Amino acid sequence: MASVLADSARPVPASGYGIAGRRAVPVDTLTRLGITVAVLLLFAVSGGMLWLLGYNYEGLQGSALTKIHPSTYLVVLVFAWRSCTFGNPVGYVVNVTNRRPATALLAVIATVLLLVVIVRQRPGMAGMIDTFVAPALFVLVLSEDDEKTFARLQLVIHAVMTVNALLALFEFGTKHLVFPYRFDGAVFVNDPRSTALQGHPLSNATVTLIYVLSLLSGARSLSTPLRLALVGLQFCALVAFGGRSAMVLTVLLGSVYLLTRGVAQLRTGRVNLLAAALVTMLAALLPLAIMLAGYYGFFDALLERFVSDNGSANARVQMFDLFSRLELRDIIVGPDIDLLESTRRISGLEQGIENPIIRMTLYQGAFFTLLMFFGFALFMHEVARRCHPGIWLPMLGWLLIINTSESLASKTTLMTKFVVIALALYRPARERSDSFLKPLPGRRS
Repeated sequence: MASVLADSARPVPASGYGIAGRRAVPVDTLTRLGITVAVLLLFAVSGGMLWLLGYNYEGLQGSALTKIHPSTYLVVLVFAWRSCTFGNPVGYVVNVTNRRPATALLAVIATVLLLVVIVRQRPGMAGMIDTFVAPALFVLVLSEDDEKTFARLQLVIHAVMTVNALLALFEFGTKHLVFPYRFDGAVFVNDPRSTALQGHPLSNATVTLIYVLSLLSGARSLSTPLRLALVGLQFCALVAFGGRSAMVLTVLLGSVYLLTRGVAQLRTGRVNLLAAALVTMLAALLPLAIMLAGYYGFFDALLERFVSDNGSANARVQMFDLFSRLELRDIIVGPDIDLLESTRRISGLEQGIENPIIRMTLYQGAFFTLLMFFGFALFMHEVARRCHPGIWLPMLGWLLIINTSESLASKTTLMTKFVVIALALYRPARERSDSFLKPLPGRRS
């Protein structure tokens, strides 16, 4: 009897057992490959690239099936395949739900609200899937903490983001967009900003902001000189993308983090000589680099974006006036779409409502928005708990930047990209999984 009680008290590793105490099936090669390819498609394939392949992702015309990103389709297939290789599909769903309950809750909320949107015939059906269901599925399939999978994802993220930055600088220098942003095939000719691999310039700026902050406080598998070099490259690309909010947040949050870390390091009384020499050299070369960049007109586009914002600031003020033209019932459950569209255009908001909470409240109703915000908050908290403490830096930047555009209130893959970067680049130190092999204190072996 004592032996049975001792065995039941023995600690069990999180990844060692599945449902009902059965040892979980190791992640197979096909699952690893599927997750890796899905992340590659997520970061490297934009709507402009899909249009060239005959796939109208960012427009209104064409089949409804093309309004969902290929990476979402693939992660659904990976989830289904993994549930089958697990041996018990229902047991697999219960297993990953137990590991990531808040993530499963977000997926359920998004699915229920998707059905409500379909029944009410309101806009945003594909947005529910790509914006909320896809990131939840990615977190669930990554919940088994397979080290080989995360190692591959880190390589994919660094490689794609480096190519993305180089392509942005090439487009900036040549004034030629390789994969321009298209809406039903129409190119926005009055927007010369780089589009690179992420599609829209603001999407590029958001992902680059997250990646730069992650390089500063995460990405521990890379050496410090390489991380600093990548930060410099990405910041140059950020200028090419022209995202004002992203640039301000990158400089502000990055400077605060580096200053805090520098002061903390000096207080220890131990300074790395190589790092000190590198910082001194960069400080000496920085004025020269700024002068050369200014001479060749590198900051002209940046200054133009701050001087002329194409009405963005005015739109963020006028969007609050829409509430005064709606009844309380319409605000709670959502107004008539035709009435809202007409009111929006009359108010001079042709480019959209540049805040996710305001937009979702106006189009879907306050009850709908509150429920989704509840699931989103729990989801972000759960993702942060699975990362090492430095995640606060990109998390803060992410939460601030998404409130400067429609972001999560429309169809986007930005949240999926954020959670993949967070889980891959802020992977905590691997815990020893063989502790259950040691005898318990006081137990005779």
